Amino acid sequence: MFRFLGGVHPRDGKEMSRGAEIEAMPLPKELVVPMAQHIGAECKPEVKVGDLVKKGQLIGDHEAFMNAKVHAPTSGKVVKIETRPHAGRGEALSVVIEPDGKDEWVEGLPMNRNYDSMTNEEIVKAVCDAGIVGMGGAAFPAHVKLQPKKPIDTLIINGAECEPFLTADFRLMIEDAPRILEGTQILEKMLGTAKNYIAMEDNKPEAYEVMKKAAANTDIEIVTLPTRYPQGAEKMLIYALTGREVPAGGLPMDVGAVVQNVGTAAAVSDAVTRGIPLIERITTVTGDAIANPKNLRVLIGTSYKEAIDFCGGFKEQPSKVIAGGPMMGFAQYDLNVPIIKGASGILALTEKFTKHEEERACIRCGRCVDACPMGLVPSMLSIYGQRGDYKAARDEYGVMNCIECGSCAYICPAKRNIVQYIRHTKNELRRIAAEEKAKAEAKGGAKNG
Repeated sequence: MFRFLGGVHPRDGKEMSRGAEIEAMPLPKELVVPMAQHIGAECKPEVKVGDLVKKGQLIGDHEAFMNAKVHAPTSGKVVKIETRPHAGRGEALSVVIEPDGKDEWVEGLPMNRNYDSMTNEEIVKAVCDAGIVGMGGAAFPAHVKLQPKKPIDTLIINGAECEPFLTADFRLMIEDAPRILEGTQILEKMLGTAKNYIAMEDNKPEAYEVMKKAAANTDIEIVTLPTRYPQGAEKMLIYALTGREVPAGGLPMDVGAVVQNVGTAAAVSDAVTRGIPLIERITTVTGDAIANPKNLRVLIGTSYKEAIDFCGGFKEQPSKVIAGGPMMGFAQYDLNVPIIKGASGILALTEKFTKHEEERACIRCGRCVDACPMGLVPSMLSIYGQRGDYKAARDEYGVMNCIECGSCAYICPAKRNIVQYIRHTKNELRRIAAEEKAKAEAKGGAKNG
């Protein structure tokens, strides 16, 4: 194994929910299903207000390759199609379903399909039709990763779950190892990989033993890696297991690897063998403000409020509610945001955890440089972002290579909001690039005219 550069050791916090077995939430009174739950083109509604839908029915799609279809999480009536709050982007067009309580499946799902007799094209279509995305948080459309343009020899199933407090993947590995293993074998068959790993940090010995036993008669290697954030970032995993470094601006396929989350592997098993689309996920609801931290099997579209209420509500007033983990998650202003495909956790913390000292000027101590797993200079990236010198941050310091893991902000003694400055810089660079492209296209059109 190889040790990646930098990293930090934030408080674990997993003891709050690691012993909580997965519980299925009851049907909510309303499901708000966003058309944007993935990286790529936002889906267009395939239903209209007043339509009756069934569980697993396609309700959102887009013709773009970079897209993930959206399905009804249960049967019921479409009562609204409107913009609603969204955990990752502020707001998004959403299909609002009023469940009828019958939970009836749509007709025609191919149950009990033998993946060994399926072609690669059929497997990719099954994954695409199911709307599967990376379930570790990035929400990258899974079918896109399964069509690499370069030879792949290594498959890594990511069970690291390096974000503090989150235990959804941990519980999934303990309670549903066969689904993860079958999904891994399907991906292995499709990609034709010689090396296949299910990797986790060494703070999950119970999951390691369960997965090791499940994979005993396969060529899939179950491995543990040192507990060090951000061990679960795909570039870090690839380096730790293979010694290969994904080049700046590159993708895992550039070094012959594909990485998928354990939840994604389980969803692939459902989609390929039974035709079941991605309409539910395991989500950790935890934090020192939550009365009874739990790991929930929850339908996509369920509100944060209902999930929190199912966990006994707040025992103390939270100062912050976060979508995801404390390092890379996004603070929320509205508990009526829905759980989406990439929702690995809901974290409610009191001021004990979130109290933040006033930001001060950078003291040039270099701790952020030591902590950065990408070998960047976060202090300068934050200064350039604060000044609005976005192009210098890109051209001189490679800001677009930042994975936004938050190690720099965590370690900073001046309490600078480094990641926020970097995110702002990257967003501004994308905006500038889009404007320049539009101007170039308009100029070209004028010439052609």
